[in-house]
Amino acid sequence: MLVNGVRVSADPALNNEEIVTLVHDEIRLWHQRNKTLGAIELTLDGESIIIRGHEKSPIRRVRRITGYLSTVDQFNDAKRAECQDREVHAG
Repeated sequence: MLVNGVRVSADPALNNEEIVTLVHDEIRLWHQRNKTLGAIELTLDGESIIIRGHEKSPIRRVRRITGYLSTVDQFNDAKRAECQDREVHAG
């Protein structure tokens, strides 16, 4: 299940309204900490709901240019343009 871009794994005993409310609350809490919630697990333990959140990690692209590893954001304008112009060939 996906709620506002967050992957949700929930106990079957929880209804959709409960799940959506819990996810929205958790998104708000993560936002206050300047973090992005990527996935959440909701499990029942008796009368309690255990919430396990997992941070969404940004994807980093690292390129190897003449033997050096570098992220694309560190490239100069010409090298960025070269990367954008590259074609992927199936093979």
